[in-house]
Amino acid sequence: MKLMVPAVLAAATALTVAASPAFRNHLPEAAPAGIVTVGPGSFEFRLPGEYLKDGRPVDAPKRAVAFRRGFDIMKDEVSAAEYAACVADGGCEAAEGGNASATLPVTGVSYRDATAYAAWLSAKTGETWRLPTDVEWAFAAAERRRDDALGLAEDASNPATRWLARYRAEAGSSDKRDTEPKPLGHFGTNSNGLSDVAGNVWEWTSTCYVRATMSEDGKVAHSTDNCGVRVVAGRHRGYMSTFLRDGRSGGCAAGLAPDNLGFRLVREAPSLISRLLGMWARAVG
Repeated sequence: MKLMVPAVLAAATALTVAASPAFRNHLPEAAPAGIVTVGPGSFEFRLPGEYLKDGRPVDAPKRAVAFRRGFDIMKDEVSAAEYAACVADGGCEAAEGGNASATLPVTGVSYRDATAYAAWLSAKTGETWRLPTDVEWAFAAAERRRDDALGLAEDASNPATRWLARYRAEAGSSDKRDTEPKPLGHFGTNSNGLSDVAGNVWEWTSTCYVRATMSEDGKVAHSTDNCGVRVVAGRHRGYMSTFLRDGRSGGCAAGLAPDNLGFRLVREAPSLISRLLGMWARAVG
């Protein structure tokens, strides 16, 4: 019984704080709309990054990944208007996209901008918001996810073959389409209910760029993480420096440059205390 006392006291304190006017005034008028819960499951996931064998680029290995619990993720990419609210509140730097529309995704934002918005939204809502990992994004993308394997036999006589094939594959996929960001929902929804997955906005993830060396038996012998570069996910994977806002500026670390840089966020599952706080704030608000 004594062991339960601290938890009970903590819950009571949390409820008292939630009831205070200062706490309620800290909450936004409306929480982010359009949250999708991606259920548990498993899939084959090709690791992100650059993989070399005998000094030549090779396909990254695949791994079986299981999500024993689902997770909440934004249905839509963060809109320009939502991001502008963070700018107006002093939590974010203005985007380079140049608009504050509620119907367009925010673009022209760096990894640092995206994480600043996540911190601001977390403070405003009392919830924990963050960028998805690359594997979370891929799992949520479902059938819209594209395998970036080259599908070629290794050619020891021509180490450039794979790089050329990657360029042709990615350049062919761009098909001179209009690169202006489209309204939210323009590219439809996938089987998980996410809109615009693999549209013309690439989304920041929290995953660091990896450069790895493969052994003869196909295992990763050595790898180095470069967290100054992060994975961006969209029509194909990209790898961007964290301070860049425009993929077309030449800062793409590997592959074809993305058209536009934006993001959506994952909401962490709340703790018991957080749930109590939320319930109380809604009850007294």
